[in-house]
Amino acid sequence: MMAVLVNGFVCKEPKQVQADDFFFTGLDKPGNTNNKVGSNVTQVNVAQIAGLNTLGVSLVRIDYAPYGLNAPHTHPRATEILTVLEGTLYVGFVTSNPDNRLITKILQKGDVFVFPINLIHFQFNIGHTNAIAIAGLSSQNPGTITIANAVFGSNPPISDDVLAKAFQVDKKIIDYLQSQFGMKN
Repeated sequence: MMAVLVNGFVCKEPKQVQADDFFFTGLDKPGNTNNKVGSNVTQVNVAQIAGLNTLGVSLVRIDYAPYGLNAPHTHPRATEILTVLEGTLYVGFVTSNPDNRLITKILQKGDVFVFPINLIHFQFNIGHTNAIAIAGLSSQNPGTITIANAVFGSNPPISDDVLAKAFQVDKKIIDYLQSQFGMKN
């Protein structure tokens, strides 16, 4: 029998479904924030829980080192609702063209903030201690596009001419930025 795919993921015969198809363990474990941005996102989406397929929800845990950043990014298929469990976060999103208005808030433990679907947003730990947040997303497969990675780390690289003109900077600056994201050495 041929597997049936829905949203690109295999659907099981209902009689073959087990509790483990709806289960994930480990969200209580801190992620490794020893990286350039000082944050780690632990995803719990359809790739980790097969039973989420077609249900339209997923979850992430975000760990932040002191002054750690969840860099500006978008979720092309989901709105995100974030709750701070520990620490203090400076969060925000940018509205779409032509306004490009920055909407920000400082969040404390227990505070909740919503990032509308596909808008560029970020979280920054402004505290001296680690921070933790949990976020729900309105898609079983929300996708993530990290802006700097996509622009300066594309493979193959976007032309220096294009990026220099877009950002109105010298090509040497573009070369430097591309070297930071590993695609252009």
